[in-house]
Amino acid sequence: MKKLVSILATVLLLNASNIDISNSITLNEALDILKSENLEIKTASLDVRSADEKVKTVSGTNWGKLDFVQDYANSDDAGNVFGFKLTSREANFGDFGAEEFMNNFMSGKPDYTTPPHDLNYPDARNFFQTKLKYEVPVFTGFKISSYEKIMKEMSKIKRLDKQQVVNEKIYQVRKSFYDMALLNKSIKNLNTILKNINTLQNITQSMIDVGYAKKVDLLEVKAKKGNVERLIFQMKANKKLLYQYISFLLNRHITVIKAPSQNVPMPILNDEDILNSNIDIQKASAGLKVRKNMLKVSKSSYYPMVGAFAEVATADDTFLGDADDHKSYTVGARLTWNIFNGGVDSAKIEESKIEKLKIQTQIQLAKKGIALKISKIRTQIETFDAQIESLDKELALANEIYANYEGRYREKLASMSDVIIKQSEQIEKILQLQITHNKRNERIFALEKLANGENE
Repeated sequence: MKKLVSILATVLLLNASNIDISNSITLNEALDILKSENLEIKTASLDVRSADEKVKTVSGTNWGKLDFVQDYANSDDAGNVFGFKLTSREANFGDFGAEEFMNNFMSGKPDYTTPPHDLNYPDARNFFQTKLKYEVPVFTGFKISSYEKIMKEMSKIKRLDKQQVVNEKIYQVRKSFYDMALLNKSIKNLNTILKNINTLQNITQSMIDVGYAKKVDLLEVKAKKGNVERLIFQMKANKKLLYQYISFLLNRHITVIKAPSQNVPMPILNDEDILNSNIDIQKASAGLKVRKNMLKVSKSSYYPMVGAFAEVATADDTFLGDADDHKSYTVGARLTWNIFNGGVDSAKIEESKIEKLKIQTQIQLAKKGIALKISKIRTQIETFDAQIESLDKELALANEIYANYEGRYREKLASMSDVIIKQSEQIEKILQLQITHNKRNERIFALEKLANGENE
């Protein structure tokens, strides 16, 4: 029985261990999940697919179109009936009233003025026409090819939009992981302080018992202990919120992560690399190509438009009746050339030129603006690095000073208020260090976002 209980306990422990491991993910694993599960990324992917289909739509116009047309009509209108017969190759002289004319002629009364009854009052007739018609553009003044290039650039912009969404979500996941690391570090430091406070509380109680300390000293210790416990509770609540946010980003319930080192590595990126890889600038460059092709579209109005068509058809008063005997074909071409339209075309061309120049100017402005941001961010990171180095030393000093004052309190050389003040300075340095680390990490992430790179 003992062996059975031991085996069951081992199995339960292993299962619990497996659950923890399965839920505990690294940053790299989280990024893999993000790319496949995040709903905003999925939406952006659908936008890309939609843009690709639009490219196919424009490209397909080069091949023209083939239509199958099936007409049916019933009419006793003289023009329609005669036209139906003529189309189905069944018109005859009787349709013109030849019988009436010959009867009058044979009776010696030729009538050239009375309208023939058979021609003007025919019986109703069915008409079935089956037709295949193919139309193809031969020359459009480079309009179709320009539109095709425009749609390809628009598709590229959609891909860049998707990459921006991916980069933004990567940034949010990475920042959450590094924020978690900072929270863990701060909680660890505060727990150390809480442990010291518990030790100090025990010392104070012992000193009160032998008459070497006052009850107010103990109250000060308990007040400080409550303050530290409150800070720890707030940080644990922030961790809970972070887990909820990470779960939202990954579209999956996440309960445990493996937080990375609290220091985000400085990316090895020079200014030129950042400018070349910046997605906003790439989108602007694609937009410039769109404008250049829009200019070509405007200029296409100066060229003639040439199209060709071919069709085969058969017609009868029944569906596909005598189809082979009644078949016909038509081939042809059409040239359209606008000679004058009040200067509208030239105005459109000038407008396209202005828009192109405008985007060129905007790209130059964007590059200068991003270069200025890069310089500012690098300066801020250097400043935060110096502050962190200084705060690390100040925290180490605060820890030593606290330990010294705690010893002096035991020897009755310092008051409890002095000890509490030094402990408050410890806590202050811990919080300052966390805030500064957060600011440094955020600036590094901002630099990476400018580069739009996945610098993990």
